[in-house]
Amino acid sequence: MQSTDDVAGCHQYKKRKKMSARKPQADVPEKCIPNEVEQAKINEIRKLLSPVANKFPCQCSDTSILRFLRARNLNAKKAAKMLKEDLKWRLEYKPEKIQWDDIAQEAETGKIYRANYRDLYGRTVLVMRPGFQNTKSVEGQIKYLVHCMESAISDLDEDVDQMVWLIDFEKWNMSCVSVKVTRETARVLQDHYPERLGIAILYNPPKVFESFWLLVKPFLEHKTYKKIKFVYSDQPQSMKVIEYLFDMDKLEPGFGGKSKEGFDYEAYAKRMKNEEKQKSDAKNSGDALPSDQTSITFEIQDSDFLISDNSSVVSEDSTYNFDVGSGLEGHGTVAARLQE
Repeated sequence: MQSTDDVAGCHQYKKRKKMSARKPQADVPEKCIPNEVEQAKINEIRKLLSPVANKFPCQCSDTSILRFLRARNLNAKKAAKMLKEDLKWRLEYKPEKIQWDDIAQEAETGKIYRANYRDLYGRTVLVMRPGFQNTKSVEGQIKYLVHCMESAISDLDEDVDQMVWLIDFEKWNMSCVSVKVTRETARVLQDHYPERLGIAILYNPPKVFESFWLLVKPFLEHKTYKKIKFVYSDQPQSMKVIEYLFDMDKLEPGFGGKSKEGFDYEAYAKRMKNEEKQKSDAKNSGDALPSDQTSITFEIQDSDFLISDNSSVVSEDSTYNFDVGSGLEGHGTVAARLQE
């Protein structure tokens, strides 16, 4: 006759097996090329965004609009509203101006870092180790998350639009949980980085994580939830998700790989600083585009970020002034009113 512990252990094993083995192979990355229907809706969104779209050619490219469109299930009006809210956030938060020195303390334990290898589809890999949390500042943690996301995106090849998250549960327990940070993390990722996640691998989550998972799920959209895979090192079938995605000789040992390299803060800091310097040098070099060399101040009205029921721009009196930095069209410091 089985003991209570044996029954509980068997039940837990079955739950883990169900979570990890529904789909042994990893999903093939979704193409960032729009089909005919999507292209028509992209054109519709660009009209809804006009003239804002003309001022933000990078953020309002076909590829970028497509991500917001897919995140809103091809609803053009909802996607346009979502993208405009993202543009407002970028003007205010200025993620591109976050420097390594601003977030160096957050990075010390390697709780999030960009791996120096990619998956077999060429996607950038972000390693997340929530058990290595070293600060209590919500603002600092979110700023570091944004820095890591921007770094990962800048590392993507032109024909690749998504990344992989490897989440290691070493040292994790419920004391690491902050509902406030979790909620804000989900909001930032889903509102400002839609369709950037290709797959998230939760590696060896402990039993206690199930309770936390019940708290997290309501914050996740259905499309995001479907991209999350549970993998356990003691279950060969679930490990196939990793084996299908990675060159095991390059993958770090924390995820069952054969590489001997792990996180080294000093090496990582040097790598990030070198990349910052390269970007700075590129902006200041003669090869840089004029739009990359200048700071542009835009006078932006609320009306530029609101879409009425009949898809026209709604008039408001409020005005925002932002120094949006480099990367936008124009020469010198100019004032541009984004309205019809």
